[in-house]
Amino acid sequence: MFDILLEHPDFVVINKHPGISVHKDDGETMLLQEVAKVTQDIQLYLVHRLDKMTSGVLLLARHATAASLLSQQFAQRAVNKWYLAIGAKKPKKKQGTIIGDMTRSRRSAWKLATTRTNPAITQFVSVAAQPGQRLFLCKPYTGKTHQIRVALKSVGSAIVGDPIYHQANAADRGYLHAFALQFDYDGTPYTVVCDPRAFSACGRLWLDSVIQDAIEQWSAPWELPWPALPHLAS
Repeated sequence: MFDILLEHPDFVVINKHPGISVHKDDGETMLLQEVAKVTQDIQLYLVHRLDKMTSGVLLLARHATAASLLSQQFAQRAVNKWYLAIGAKKPKKKQGTIIGDMTRSRRSAWKLATTRTNPAITQFVSVAAQPGQRLFLCKPYTGKTHQIRVALKSVGSAIVGDPIYHQANAADRGYLHAFALQFDYDGTPYTVVCDPRAFSACGRLWLDSVIQDAIEQWSAPWELPWPALPHLAS
Protein backbone atom coordinates (compact mmCIF):
# COMPACT_ATOMS: atom_id res chain seq x y z
CA MET A 1 0.00 0.00 0.00
CA PHE A 2 2.89 2.40 0.77
CA ASP A 3 6.55 2.76 1.68
CA ILE A 4 7.96 5.31 4.14
CA LEU A 5 10.44 7.61 2.37
CA LEU A 6 11.07 10.25 5.04
CA GLU A 7 9.97 10.85 8.64
CA HIS A 8 10.15 14.30 10.22
CA PRO A 9 8.67 15.32 13.60
CA ASP A 10 6.05 17.38 11.71
CA PHE A 11 5.46 15.41 8.52
CA VAL A 12 5.88 12.05 6.78
CA VAL A 13 6.63 11.40 3.11
CA ILE A 14 5.53 8.11 1.59
CA ASN A 15 5.58 6.30 -1.74
CA LYS A 16 1.90 5.65 -2.41
CA HIS A 17 1.43 2.48 -4.40
CA PRO A 18 -0.70 2.50 -7.57
CA GLY A 19 -4.35 1.56 -7.19
CA ILE A 20 -4.56 2.97 -3.66
CA SER A 21 -7.02 5.79 -3.00
CA VAL A 22 -6.12 8.71 -0.75
CA HIS A 23 -9.82 9.22 -0.04
CA LYS A 24 -12.03 7.31 2.36
CA ASP A 25 -15.22 7.58 0.33
CA ASP A 26 -14.82 4.53 -1.89
CA GLY A 27 -15.21 1.84 0.73
CA GLU A 28 -11.55 0.87 0.75
CA THR A 29 -9.02 0.91 3.58
CA MET A 30 -8.14 4.46 4.49
CA LEU A 31 -4.52 5.07 3.48
CA LEU A 32 -3.81 7.69 6.13
CA GLN A 33 -5.01 5.38 8.89
CA GLU A 34 -2.71 2.62 7.69
CA VAL A 35 0.29 4.96 7.56
CA ALA A 36 -0.56 6.29 11.03
CA LYS A 37 -0.44 2.75 12.42
CA VAL A 38 3.17 2.47 11.23
CA THR A 39 4.27 5.97 12.24
CA GLN A 40 2.33 5.74 15.54
CA ASP A 41 0.46 8.99 14.89
CA ILE A 42 -3.03 9.55 16.22
CA GLN A 43 -3.95 11.38 13.03
CA LEU A 44 -2.28 12.33 9.75
CA TYR A 45 -3.36 15.16 7.47
CA LEU A 46 -3.54 15.08 3.68
CA VAL A 47 -1.62 18.09 2.30
CA HIS A 48 -2.06 17.32 -1.41
CA ARG A 49 -3.52 14.48 -3.46
CA LEU A 50 -2.53 11.85 -5.98
CA ASP A 51 -4.98 10.07 -8.26
CA LYS A 52 -5.77 6.48 -7.34
CA MET A 53 -3.76 5.14 -10.29
CA THR A 54 -0.77 7.41 -9.55
CA SER A 55 2.11 6.16 -7.42
CA GLY A 56 4.93 8.07 -5.80
CA VAL A 57 5.71 10.91 -3.44
CA LEU A 58 2.89 11.90 -1.10
CA LEU A 59 3.43 14.38 1.75
CA LEU A 60 1.40 13.93 4.95
CA ALA A 61 1.38 16.33 7.91
CA ARG A 62 1.52 15.01 11.47
CA HIS A 63 -0.46 17.86 13.06
CA ALA A 64 -2.83 20.65 12.05
CA THR A 65 -0.25 23.46 12.17
CA ALA A 66 2.10 21.63 9.81
CA ALA A 67 -0.83 20.79 7.55
CA SER A 68 -1.74 24.47 7.30
CA LEU A 69 1.81 25.61 6.56
CA LEU A 70 2.43 22.93 3.94
CA SER A 71 -1.00 23.36 2.31
CA GLN A 72 -0.30 27.08 1.93
CA GLN A 73 2.87 26.28 -0.02
CA PHE A 74 0.93 24.11 -2.45
CA ALA A 75 -1.75 26.80 -2.81
CA GLN A 76 0.91 29.44 -3.48
CA ARG A 77 2.69 27.19 -6.03
CA ALA A 78 5.83 27.26 -3.91
CA VAL A 79 6.27 23.48 -4.16
CA ASN A 80 8.14 21.98 -7.13
CA LYS A 81 6.81 18.67 -8.46
CA TRP A 82 8.04 16.30 -11.15
CA TYR A 83 6.23 13.25 -12.53
CA LEU A 84 7.24 10.33 -14.73
CA ALA A 85 4.74 8.91 -17.20
CA ILE A 86 4.77 6.34 -19.97
CA GLY A 87 2.68 7.37 -22.95
CA ALA A 88 1.13 4.87 -25.33
CA LYS A 89 1.96 6.68 -28.59
CA LYS A 90 4.47 9.05 -30.11
CA PRO A 91 3.38 12.57 -29.09
CA LYS A 92 2.69 15.45 -31.45
CA LYS A 93 5.69 17.22 -29.94
CA LYS A 94 8.61 15.84 -27.95
CA GLN A 95 8.84 18.64 -25.38
CA GLY A 96 7.22 21.92 -24.50
CA THR A 97 4.51 23.51 -22.41
CA ILE A 98 0.86 22.48 -22.43
CA ILE A 99 -1.53 25.26 -21.41
CA GLY A 100 -5.32 25.37 -21.36
CA ASP A 101 -8.41 25.48 -19.23
CA MET A 102 -9.69 22.10 -18.09
CA THR A 103 -13.39 21.43 -18.51
CA ARG A 104 -15.61 18.51 -17.61
CA SER A 105 -16.02 15.90 -20.30
CA ARG A 106 -18.16 12.79 -20.04
CA ARG A 107 -18.44 10.79 -16.83
CA SER A 108 -15.35 11.30 -14.66
CA ALA A 109 -13.14 12.60 -17.46
CA TRP A 110 -11.78 16.07 -18.14
CA LYS A 111 -10.58 17.66 -21.38
CA LEU A 112 -8.22 20.48 -22.30
CA ALA A 113 -9.80 23.59 -23.80
CA THR A 114 -8.13 26.21 -25.98
CA THR A 115 -9.15 28.98 -23.58
CA ARG A 116 -6.77 30.24 -20.86
CA THR A 117 -8.99 31.82 -18.22
CA ASN A 118 -7.65 29.69 -15.35
CA PRO A 119 -5.36 27.31 -17.21
CA ALA A 120 -3.58 24.13 -16.25
CA ILE A 121 0.12 24.53 -17.04
CA THR A 122 2.43 21.56 -17.57
CA GLN A 123 5.97 21.49 -18.95
CA PHE A 124 7.42 18.24 -20.25
CA VAL A 125 10.34 16.55 -21.95
CA SER A 126 10.28 13.04 -23.41
CA VAL A 127 12.35 10.25 -24.90
CA ALA A 128 11.49 7.16 -26.93
CA ALA A 129 10.69 4.03 -24.92
CA GLN A 130 9.48 0.66 -26.20
CA PRO A 131 8.24 0.74 -29.82
CA GLY A 132 5.19 2.97 -29.96
CA GLN A 133 5.68 4.25 -26.42
CA ARG A 134 7.19 7.41 -24.93
CA LEU A 135 8.65 8.23 -21.51
CA PHE A 136 7.75 11.66 -20.18
CA LEU A 137 9.13 13.82 -17.40
CA CYS A 138 6.46 16.36 -16.50
CA LYS A 139 6.64 19.46 -14.33
CA PRO A 140 3.14 20.73 -13.49
CA TYR A 141 2.91 24.34 -12.32
CA THR A 142 -0.74 24.05 -11.37
CA GLY A 143 -2.55 21.31 -9.48
CA LYS A 144 -5.69 20.55 -11.46
CA THR A 145 -7.54 17.22 -11.27
CA HIS A 146 -6.13 14.74 -13.84
CA GLN A 147 -3.87 17.52 -15.15
CA ILE A 148 -0.97 15.44 -16.48
CA ARG A 149 -3.24 12.66 -17.75
CA VAL A 150 -5.27 15.15 -19.79
CA ALA A 151 -2.19 17.09 -20.91
CA LEU A 152 -0.47 14.02 -22.36
CA LYS A 153 -3.66 12.87 -24.05
CA SER A 154 -3.91 16.33 -25.63
CA VAL A 155 -0.53 15.83 -27.34
CA GLY A 156 -1.58 12.40 -28.61
CA SER A 157 0.10 10.17 -26.03
CA ALA A 158 -2.40 9.06 -23.39
CA ILE A 159 -0.80 7.23 -20.48
CA VAL A 160 -0.31 3.48 -20.73
CA GLY A 161 -2.95 1.67 -18.67
CA ASP A 162 -4.98 4.79 -17.87
CA PRO A 163 -8.49 3.46 -17.12
CA ILE A 164 -10.20 6.75 -18.06
CA TYR A 165 -8.18 8.33 -20.86
CA HIS A 166 -6.87 5.22 -22.60
CA GLN A 167 -9.34 2.45 -21.88
CA ALA A 168 -8.30 0.34 -24.87
CA ASN A 169 -4.79 -0.04 -23.49
CA ALA A 170 -4.39 -2.84 -20.96
CA ALA A 171 -1.47 -2.81 -18.51
CA ASP A 172 -0.68 -3.83 -14.95
CA ARG A 173 -1.29 -0.20 -13.87
CA GLY A 174 -1.73 3.35 -15.13
CA TYR A 175 1.86 4.52 -15.60
CA LEU A 176 1.99 7.90 -13.85
CA HIS A 177 4.42 8.33 -10.95
CA ALA A 178 5.12 11.29 -8.64
CA PHE A 179 8.89 11.25 -9.01
CA ALA A 180 10.22 14.18 -6.96
CA LEU A 181 9.03 16.91 -4.61
CA GLN A 182 10.81 20.03 -3.37
CA PHE A 183 9.46 22.22 -0.58
CA ASP A 184 10.58 24.34 2.37
CA TYR A 185 9.56 23.77 5.95
CA ASP A 186 10.55 25.92 8.90
CA GLY A 187 13.33 27.53 6.86
CA THR A 188 14.82 24.23 5.69
CA PRO A 189 14.61 23.03 2.07
CA TYR A 190 13.63 19.40 1.46
CA THR A 191 13.97 17.32 -1.69
CA VAL A 192 12.41 13.86 -1.85
CA VAL A 193 12.92 11.57 -4.85
CA CYS A 194 11.05 8.29 -5.30
CA ASP A 195 12.61 6.14 -8.00
CA PRO A 196 9.90 3.78 -9.30
CA ARG A 197 12.53 1.20 -10.26
CA ALA A 198 13.27 0.66 -6.56
CA PHE A 199 9.76 -0.57 -5.70
CA SER A 200 8.25 -3.63 -7.35
CA ALA A 201 4.74 -2.36 -6.55
CA CYS A 202 5.29 0.56 -8.93
CA GLY A 203 5.11 -1.67 -12.02
CA ARG A 204 7.33 -3.65 -14.35
CA LEU A 205 7.58 -1.20 -17.28
CA TRP A 206 9.92 1.10 -15.34
CA LEU A 207 12.52 -1.68 -15.57
CA ASP A 208 12.77 -1.52 -19.35
CA SER A 209 16.39 -0.74 -20.25
CA VAL A 210 15.60 2.36 -22.32
CA ILE A 211 13.39 3.76 -19.58
CA GLN A 212 16.01 3.01 -16.93
CA ASP A 213 18.61 4.96 -18.90
CA ALA A 214 16.30 7.97 -19.16
CA ILE A 215 15.46 7.91 -15.47
CA GLU A 216 19.17 7.94 -14.70
CA GLN A 217 19.60 11.05 -16.84
CA TRP A 218 16.65 12.69 -15.07
CA SER A 219 17.66 11.67 -11.54
CA ALA A 220 17.90 15.34 -10.50
CA PRO A 221 15.03 16.87 -12.50
CA TRP A 222 15.42 20.28 -10.84
CA GLU A 223 18.80 20.63 -12.56
CA LEU A 224 17.37 20.32 -16.07
CA PRO A 225 17.11 23.52 -18.16
CA TRP A 226 13.36 24.08 -17.87
CA PRO A 227 12.45 27.08 -20.04
CA ALA A 228 10.88 30.18 -18.57
CA LEU A 229 7.12 30.03 -18.30
CA PRO A 230 4.77 32.43 -20.06
CA HIS A 231 3.16 35.22 -18.07
CA LEU A 232 0.09 33.04 -17.46
CA ALA A 233 1.99 31.17 -14.75
CA SER A 234 2.36 34.22 -12.55
